[in-house]
Amino acid sequence: MPQKTAGAGGSKGFKGSSQGSGSGRFGGSVRAVGRALRLPLTAAVRGIRKATHAHGAGESGLGKLIELHAVNGAGDVMITVALASTVFFSVPTDEARGRVALYLAITMAPFTLLAPVIGPLLDRLPHGRRAAMAGAMLARALLALVIAGAAAGGGLELYPAALGVLVASKAYGVVRSAVVPRLLPPAFSLVKANSRVTLGGLLATGIAAPIGAGLQAVGPRWPLLGAFVIFVAGTFLSFSLPPKVDSAKGEDRALLAADEQHLHGPRRKPPKRPGLRTVGTAVTHALAANAALRCLSGFLIFFLAFLLREHPLTGSSAAVSLGIVGVAAGTGNALGTAVGAWLRSRAPEIIIVTVVAIVLGTAITAAVFFGAFLVACLAAVAGFGQALAKLSLDALIQRDVPEQVRTSAFARSETLLQVAWVLGGAIGIVLPLNGVLGLSVGAGIVAAGWAPTVRGLVASARQGGATRPRVA
Repeated sequence: MPQKTAGAGGSKGFKGSSQGSGSGRFGGSVRAVGRALRLPLTAAVRGIRKATHAHGAGESGLGKLIELHAVNGAGDVMITVALASTVFFSVPTDEARGRVALYLAITMAPFTLLAPVIGPLLDRLPHGRRAAMAGAMLARALLALVIAGAAAGGGLELYPAALGVLVASKAYGVVRSAVVPRLLPPAFSLVKANSRVTLGGLLATGIAAPIGAGLQAVGPRWPLLGAFVIFVAGTFLSFSLPPKVDSAKGEDRALLAADEQHLHGPRRKPPKRPGLRTVGTAVTHALAANAALRCLSGFLIFFLAFLLREHPLTGSSAAVSLGIVGVAAGTGNALGTAVGAWLRSRAPEIIIVTVVAIVLGTAITAAVFFGAFLVACLAAVAGFGQALAKLSLDALIQRDVPEQVRTSAFARSETLLQVAWVLGGAIGIVLPLNGVLGLSVGAGIVAAGWAPTVRGLVASARQGGATRPRVA
């Protein structure tokens, strides 16, 4: 009996072992398939994390900001694709000009008034930078849903919602500019840090743009739903930045004025403790030159969008023509960012003078010998010049503006550059669709910002930045 029981038990044990072995092999196969399916995604995530966190960026928190800026760029381009399809591509050219003009009047005009307020307003909230960035992300997530409903039903709420997206996007940009100096890794220049952040946003934009176009082909709501998901993720990612981002220890507000009379405003006696400082003549001249390039950027976006829709590049459709110019501009911007990281902060005044002169020469050439190739070249050179000149402006702010007011100077300069972009867009929308005339106006915009600043920037370069701003 004991043997039989043992035999039975042995038989049962053998049978159970066989079942366990079979289920184990099945479970192992399922896990192996799961790992194989996850491998491309996890490998991509590890590769991105390795790139964004390299050279101490992970320890300082700069890597998190790079990832957040990539999320910001991806979400913005999703909304841009949806708005362009709704306002621009869905109607004939003449009607589209009227709709875009209405869009500019309802959104850009109020934004032009609000933009100068964004910097000073956020400057008063230095302890809530992470919350401000998260708020900008969450606001755009909710507004994306509003725009999705308006796009489907043709409601007028599209325009105020689009204005809200613009304001939230620029608020994020202002805060991001103020945050970067707080997250510099050891031996990292501010130009290199800004280059990495900008390049991360450009790469994300390049990846998200075709995805957004594919979602738009499925339905007009889908890119906006995609933007909602992306911005919700960005809301949580904002709070993953280091707490030191919210610290305002030792900071003060900066004035974007270089003359002595604006040093203390109406007060002629210096304050008892260090207070407001000027940002210096080199910075103000560099800001004017950058504003000209940013104005040209806004002008080219709107003017070429309508020009190429009505008169596509030779042998191409309107969509392909716009795609060629867009790719050229994006490539130039990425190349300018990469070159800026390589040059670091070497002679930023000379870099600005040189790149603006190159853009001006290209614009004049494209106006005189108007053609498809030169239009694409102008878009690429303008993107290159804008990126490199902005990085050089960052280097000047780092060099000439005291640390106590540096974040404030970044916030205010970014606001002024956004206003210049809006002004350029308004000029582009009202011009007749004549390529030679339009590019001549673009060259004039660059010349107006370049000519008055050359002498001051060259003089500052010769002095080696010796004219530092005085302590108040």
